[in-house]
Amino acid sequence: MSPTPIPLTADEMERYARQIGPGVLNVHGQQLLKGSTALITRVGGMGGPAAQMLTMAGVGRVIIAHGGDLISPDLNRQVLASEAGLDRPRAPAFAERLRSLNRFVEVEAIDYEPDDEQAIELARRCDIILACPPTFEERLRLNRASVRVGIPLIDAAQWGMSGTLAVFRPGHTACLQCVYPDTPPFEELFPVVGGISSAIGSLAALEAIKILSATGKPLWGKMLTYDAYHGHVRTVKLSRRDDCPCCGATKIQEIDP
Repeated sequence: MSPTPIPLTADEMERYARQIGPGVLNVHGQQLLKGSTALITRVGGMGGPAAQMLTMAGVGRVIIAHGGDLISPDLNRQVLASEAGLDRPRAPAFAERLRSLNRFVEVEAIDYEPDDEQAIELARRCDIILACPPTFEERLRLNRASVRVGIPLIDAAQWGMSGTLAVFRPGHTACLQCVYPDTPPFEELFPVVGGISSAIGSLAALEAIKILSATGKPLWGKMLTYDAYHGHVRTVKLSRRDDCPCCGATKIQEIDP
């Protein structure tokens, strides 16, 4: 899918006035956001800030997927959560929080993590996927859906005080499985500080906003790494693997650097 620009009402023009102008979005870009659908899964430490920023920016339809109930250790990083939601399902509460932020945006909540078939069906309804789950199994599943349907994927990851952000465009760049041909080990209850979660999630949203609104230069085919503990930031170009079982058969087209 490609976003279709939808005219803005006078109230929407007022709402988004601070992000329309020189150096940010133009009116057409804001109309493209209104005509866009974004899938964010999951919506915890990174996906929560990402979904929040996309909702506040005016993406027309935001689909969130997150299963399970809220537990106390989630509250150091999950910005859509609160004490009132402990021991309750996360997705409905998170969706209500998002709806309270912007009446012009439609929010759909799914209270589970989609399997392969469901991920593909969701991808067909979307213009972009923001993959923010902790497990590589889920991240690679969303990558397969992205490649299968041909929509961009933004992959966000975190550990401790470090995080990574990678931006993929099927048919033009490497995919996530090119980067991780062998599934790395996963630590279930890994340590993380909420500040890195929000930083990486917000950057993921910013890349999505750029892509959906045709604004600026997205980090196509690149990975940004942020080591907050040592104060190091760098960006690396990702190489495509011809033997990648996910995208290896895809004909690659060059994009502007």
